[in-house]
Amino acid sequence: MLLDPLNDAMATIRNAEQAGKGECHVRPASKLVGLVLTVMTEFGYVGGFERVEDGRGGIYQVRLKGSINNCGVIKPRFSVRRTELDKWEARYLPAQDFGVLILTTTAGVVGHTRAKELGVGGKLLAYVY
Repeated sequence: MLLDPLNDAMATIRNAEQAGKGECHVRPASKLVGLVLTVMTEFGYVGGFERVEDGRGGIYQVRLKGSINNCGVIKPRFSVRRTELDKWEARYLPAQDFGVLILTTTAGVVGHTRAKELGVGGKLLAYVY
């Protein structure tokens, strides 16, 4: 049963990385999953992705680079002020400046470093390192 598409996508990516695969298929293809994959591509954790229509919600074909140690969603989706980003970075990432927190802001879905640059807060979605 599909309850959280983002959680299922992150679990699929993590399992494929640990198995040493070069590509994985994430389904169903939602807008939120696509935006999170875009952020992961910007930070170099994913080689790229492509949406393929299959008539049942679509599929993302994700090219893996082998650079993900761990990834997952953050539940519940905590609200974060721009001044609190360092606290949450210390909580979910193994070291400072290692990995990325992905959050949704008024400026769109961005990584925590971009949110600091923009001076905005938002809600935590996921982490990758």
